[in-house]
Amino acid sequence: MKQGIHPELFAVEVSCTCEHSFMTRSTKKEIKSTLCSSCHPFFTGQQRFVDTAGRIEKFRKKFAK
Repeated sequence: MKQGIHPELFAVEVSCTCEHSFMTRSTKKEIKSTLCSSCHPFFTGQQRFVDTAGRIEKFRKKFAK
């Protein structure tokens, strides 16, 4: 490897808002996330739909033929 052209790597702890964290290496000194595989609805199976204008029900009614 050439000297002086590569960014410096740091051992960082990636933390999520759900308080789950893990260690990795990165060029950034600190990584914070709002979603991770421990709290994301796709991975947990607890998917919730936020339906403010009745759009889901309207869609289901339209295609329920």
